[in-house]
Amino acid sequence: MKLKTALTIAGSDSSGGAGIQADLKTMTVNGVFGMSAITALTAQNTLGVTAIQEVTPEFLAQQIDVVFEDIRPDAVKIGMVSSAALVEVIAQRLRFWKAENIVVDPVMVATSGSALIETDAVTALKEQLLPLATVATPNIPEAEVLSGQKIGSEAEMLAAAETIHQALGCAVLLKGGHAINDANDLLWSAAGPKWFYGKRIDNPNTHGTGCTLSSAIASNLAKGYTLEESVARAKEYLSGALAAMLDLGHGRGPMCHLFDREIPWV
Repeated sequence: MKLKTALTIAGSDSSGGAGIQADLKTMTVNGVFGMSAITALTAQNTLGVTAIQEVTPEFLAQQIDVVFEDIRPDAVKIGMVSSAALVEVIAQRLRFWKAENIVVDPVMVATSGSALIETDAVTALKEQLLPLATVATPNIPEAEVLSGQKIGSEAEMLAAAETIHQALGCAVLLKGGHAINDANDLLWSAAGPKWFYGKRIDNPNTHGTGCTLSSAIASNLAKGYTLEESVARAKEYLSGALAAMLDLGHGRGPMCHLFDREIPWV
């Protein structure tokens, strides 16, 4: 038996709803073998982030290298990377291994509002990591940082996505949301702009949505789907996970990554 493979390079979420925990759940349910290189341990739950403990750049490099040496990933998803030194080592190792199908979720702020990245890491992200990406998946606040433009309408989403694409060279999936539109996301790639329309799901439990979407995109790229197909399939999966209405925790809770799945041994 053979499976396609995907590597997540991200932080650990002790409450299990986001970070590598969400990534590995998503990859498994989407039919690929998930592996991980941990950038940081976090003490967090649905109410917020209490503490962050980074790994050293040397140890992160070792994690990435041993994965590529043995089970080469068909896709790589990158999530929370809180310092410039870690961004730099990820970019260096991915260039060395000539990694393919790289999805970067430029995580800057947690759903709870807690800051997750240092200022100099944003610069390193733009200069070193995002130019390697197949696609970046910023939300509105993250896209404002990356583009230097204010986004308050679909027209401004178009302008910001084009700016990021032209400046960094990667495709950009700019996630909308009901603050601007229902749940419509914009993909700007070499083929130009394409909207992916969705219906807003009235669920306050959105912890880990960005991690889940980007991991689902990486999973589908690993399986050989085109970028547009991968985005469409990932959006459909995310909608199902939200629509299951899992209710855990006292804050913004996690989604049900195992929605509509038969698990006979449970």
